[in-house]
Amino acid sequence: MKLATGIVASLVIGSLSFRVLAAEELQKDKVKEMNLTKIGTVTTSDTTAPMDAKAEIVKKADELGGKYYVVTSGDKTGKDIHATADVYK
Repeated sequence: MKLATGIVASLVIGSLSFRVLAAEELQKDKVKEMNLTKIGTVTTSDTTAPMDAKAEIVKKADELGGKYYVVTSGDKTGKDIHATADVYK
C-alpha cells in the first residue's frame, strides 16, 4: 500500500514540475479553438515508463520552442514505449 501511495505521489509531483516552464499537453480539438500554429513533430526514443516518454516529449517540445503539444500516437513493444506528438506555438 505504501509503495502504491509513493508511486502516485511521485507521479503527481512530477506532473506539477513539468508545468512550471514546460510545454503543456492539449487535446486535439483545442488546437483549432486556440488558433495555434504547428511548428514540428517530436518522437520519443526507447523509454520504459509512460512518465519517461512524457518527459522526453516535453523536453523536445521545449527545444523546438513550443508551448503546447498533442500526442498523436503511442506504442508499446515489449518493454519499450514510443510516442509521437505534434508541437504548437
